[in-house]
Amino acid sequence: MTPTESTKTTAQPPLSGEMGESVVMDVDSIRKAIRRIAHEIIEQNEDLSRLVIAGIPTRGKIVASRIAAHIAEIEGISPALGIVDVSMHRDDLATRISLSALEPTELPLDLDGRPLVLIDDVLYTGRSCRAAMDAIASFGRPSRIQLAVLVDRGHRELPIRADFVGKNVPTAFSDRIRVRFEETDNVPDSVTLVHQVGHQAPSSPQS
Repeated sequence: MTPTESTKTTAQPPLSGEMGESVVMDVDSIRKAIRRIAHEIIEQNEDLSRLVIAGIPTRGKIVASRIAAHIAEIEGISPALGIVDVSMHRDDLATRISLSALEPTELPLDLDGRPLVLIDDVLYTGRSCRAAMDAIASFGRPSRIQLAVLVDRGHRELPIRADFVGKNVPTAFSDRIRVRFEETDNVPDSVTLVHQVGHQAPSSPQS
């Protein structure tokens, strides 16, 4: 099966061959990472009144909402908040076993010339981000697009790099990253790493 951008799932029993999950980010570390990303976005964008924060569903949308809330709290300016659905812009549709539910893309009508920060929960192959940029291009031409992710797990297949990263988590190709948020999974926020039987766990990740 062709891996998705993060190969993440909601809370489920361990699959055959899984060794269980190790927590790489808990509620507090997720909160601190998102707030730090918000500060970094502020530092890199002078006119926050023109800034667009756009999340990739599902959990990227949650991260985007939290980042936008922090920016509003810190600066007193609420950036425009949008959604970028990538479902029909992916280049691996023919090889995917299932498709994500479509969620309409919502971006400001006056997108041209505005800085946009694209948000996702996990950066993996880079294909979701490429699809998101294709979707954005059909709505307008931002002055620039930056990328912020909660977790970068490596294994890029496209030349895409995040500008803002909550945590770099070294993984084996067969590993899986699971992101859970209270809003979507009804459990406390967490990011866990699932190792597969027969694969050595990576060294301790560094932020």
